[in-house]
Amino acid sequence: MKLTHYQTTRRSLELGRKTYVMGILNLTPDSFSDGGDYFDIDRAVQHFHQMVESGAEIVDIGGESTRPGHTPISESEEIRRVVPFIERIRPYTDALISIDTSKASVADAAMAAGADIINDVWGAQRDAAMADVIAQREAACVLMHNRSGDEAGVGDVIEAILLFWQQSVESVLAAGVSPDRIMLDPGLGFGKTYDENWTILQRLGELKVAGYPILLGASRKSMIAKLLELKDPKARLSGTLATTAIGVHAGVDCVRVHDVQENVECVRVLDHCLRGRSN
Repeated sequence: MKLTHYQTTRRSLELGRKTYVMGILNLTPDSFSDGGDYFDIDRAVQHFHQMVESGAEIVDIGGESTRPGHTPISESEEIRRVVPFIERIRPYTDALISIDTSKASVADAAMAAGADIINDVWGAQRDAAMADVIAQREAACVLMHNRSGDEAGVGDVIEAILLFWQQSVESVLAAGVSPDRIMLDPGLGFGKTYDENWTILQRLGELKVAGYPILLGASRKSMIAKLLELKDPKARLSGTLATTAIGVHAGVDCVRVHDVQENVECVRVLDHCLRGRSN
């Protein structure tokens, strides 16, 4: 199987012609990198527009931090954080909006408000209702590999990711999701050791056997912090750009990043060199 497009209800993204950039917008007080920066809805709206103007094809909206040790919040609180924002921004943009959640009720509410993509950090395996929501809303989805911390460092991480993806894909296909609405994420930093994170980057090409478009999310992560000895997440831009370059060279289809302008420029140069085009 070779997919040529990633289909959303709003529009289709052609695969193979360019690398798409997904901007990160956390409407949270406690995310690891930008927690509290855009908790105010007016600042969030401004930042959303800035990312789109800088070239983000997709903006990923998150209402609950997924950093290690985060404090879980209720479904109702997560909905309260994301739905009013999506309802406010949707009439003024044609950009694709992704909802970063592993809760089916939150995903459903966000899609009703105008989201286009459901980005589940548990690959539709944490909430049994998630696959049905994706299907019923005819949503595009990103299914990320994740696992408990005690599984980290056990066995071959690439094999573990491929097996997990297979289970996630089978689940959503059985619910009625079209194959062209599926994207996969290896989940850097989620249930992996430091060495496993770098192994994934080194072996990204092996993940393409899954047959679906791949999203890479390395922006500002602790693997960069540890390697470069940088405590401040916002000081990790150079390291992030290096991971973006590795991802584009390996053929990933989308990168999820905080610093949109810089990563868009990085991607354009690489796409021009490797794919013969820069936009």
